[in-house]
Amino acid sequence: MVDEVVRWPQRRDGDPVLVLAHRGRSGSWRENTVEAFAGALRLGADGVELDVRRTADGRLVVHHDPEIEGVGSIHALAGRELPDWVPGLEAALETCAGFVVNVEIKNAPIEPGFDPDETVATEVVAMTRESGGPARVIVSSFWPATLIAVRAAGPEVATGLLVHPSLDALQAAGQAASIGCVALHPFHAQVDAPLVERVHAMGMGLLTWTVNEPDEVAAVGGAGVDGVISDRVIEARAALGRR
Repeated sequence: MVDEVVRWPQRRDGDPVLVLAHRGRSGSWRENTVEAFAGALRLGADGVELDVRRTADGRLVVHHDPEIEGVGSIHALAGRELPDWVPGLEAALETCAGFVVNVEIKNAPIEPGFDPDETVATEVVAMTRESGGPARVIVSSFWPATLIAVRAAGPEVATGLLVHPSLDALQAAGQAASIGCVALHPFHAQVDAPLVERVHAMGMGLLTWTVNEPDEVAAVGGAGVDGVISDRVIEARAALGRR
């Protein structure tokens, strides 16, 4: 494939494999916090992966689970009712100025507070447009309808389809391409060189999650992935030959 048709996040010849800190993990800090994101970037991450949800009063906040233990369900709470350590998406994007941010939208039928109107998708697009922080943003989800909504609200926004380990990654690649994604995000155990080659032939990049063991990082790197999402930034960089 000639360079002119390579679309980010697919790597060009000579580019390093991206290392994104999974929820900012890589130290003793609490995941999905401003401290975690800043700390991971100091350790050498190229960017972070984070999760976004919407509160009852319409605030976009960063948290993985639908419920905060001892506090309640995020979709049923106002932003002011959340602990101080739960950041707004805007603050997270500002913290990652100049780096890559993978925003995973949490909104699927099995989730509490599921919004079939995909309000979060529309509002994430608006916020990423307004933010002057990250060098690049890619929005990911396991739910194709969310990514379709992102594309409708902002055709310029990069999207990536997450693949559940129980699904066929090659079939998912076809679906991702059909809805305009620029990347496929399979689980690392699904990754091999033929899958990477096929995804690249479809004009997409491949970012894989959550890769922590050095031998597994080296394996997916050898298969030709464009990026890894990892809890261990320093170890991942070393396994990829990035000192």
